[in-house]
Amino acid sequence: MLHRIYFSLGIFDKIQKKLYERRGVMKIVTVIDSFKGSLSSMEAGRAATEGIRRVDPQAEVLVRPLADGGEGTVQALVEGMGGKLCQVTVTGPLGKTVNCEYGILEKSKTAILEMSAAAGITLVPREQLDPMKATTYGVGEMIKDAILKGCRRFIVGIGGSATNDGGVGMLQALGYGFLDSQGQPVARGAQGLRDLVKISDEGVLPQLRECEFHIACDVTNPLCGEKGCSAVFGPQKGATPKMIDQMDEWMGNYAKITESVFPGADPNTAGSGAAGGLGFAFLAFTPAVLESGIQIVLRELKLEQDIAQADLVITGEGRLDEQTAMGKAPIGVARLAKKYGKPVIGFGGSVTDGARACNQNGIDAYFPILRSIVTLEEAMDTKQAYRNLADTAEQVFRLFTL
Repeated sequence: MLHRIYFSLGIFDKIQKKLYERRGVMKIVTVIDSFKGSLSSMEAGRAATEGIRRVDPQAEVLVRPLADGGEGTVQALVEGMGGKLCQVTVTGPLGKTVNCEYGILEKSKTAILEMSAAAGITLVPREQLDPMKATTYGVGEMIKDAILKGCRRFIVGIGGSATNDGGVGMLQALGYGFLDSQGQPVARGAQGLRDLVKISDEGVLPQLRECEFHIACDVTNPLCGEKGCSAVFGPQKGATPKMIDQMDEWMGNYAKITESVFPGADPNTAGSGAAGGLGFAFLAFTPAVLESGIQIVLRELKLEQDIAQADLVITGEGRLDEQTAMGKAPIGVARLAKKYGKPVIGFGGSVTDGARACNQNGIDAYFPILRSIVTLEEAMDTKQAYRNLADTAEQVFRLFTL
């Protein structure tokens, strides 16, 4: 009976067929997002690999990093692609200096940045959130540092901002002049947009025109209006209703002035409102494209070829739920795998009822890795999480060798 049940499961049937065809040798690709707070993407992949090799020491397991353009993207791509981390001290969102890091891939002179490292909402105590003053100046300083180190290609994640300055701070750091009626630089933060009357490009870093920017952006909000950055994201950054109305008006004026200098600038382009208007700044002032974060990562890693040649794809993240099924990184991997008819297994630090939707979006079967009742602190301990993932992967893989 058990034998018949086993072979009725299509995923196991396909994998066992591959085992026989390859005389017991399987090619497996692990592409697991980080288990935030406990395992990096590569650590999660190595844990799954350890579990698999306990069962089949001859298995060919390729560990690749995964991220969606947000938190963890720098670490994942640098670790997975043999890059290096660079530390730089920049201006934080409220003007105090912060130490942040970004990655460089030397071969392609590509810099990988997360704007949140310099202007993220997590850098500001909740009671001090103030979009009127918060600036993206430090983001521009990071970019300038990478340019001076020879980078001309940029991957930038722009999620998690504390700002609503339209990206003006970033552009000021790169040499653009944003001037008031007296010809003086406007103040940093959204408050500066109130006084803006002129934009100058006389002092722009000359190397900027040689650069290309791939912006990881998964929101579609325009710059202004009821779906714009001020109205939708302002409240979580500390904006009052009065502030929202003011910032939206000033943002509209900023867009008009920008259009007079760069006729192609369009504040209604999807994603212009991302990160408090940073999306608009990139599109209008730099050679940039806004793209899905997971698609950027999958392309940069050239994962399609690896997956096309695999017998099994393993993915996952710290929490598998209905949000996962709505297009997060593991689903991006699963959809790519399904393009080639590959079976996909998912692992999660925790799994909710909503995770069932993952089965309709490419993940054939998923498994939580917790093996006993533990505290949250115990579950997120790095060594414990590594052991749990390795042990779970081992037991799941044993099914494939029955």
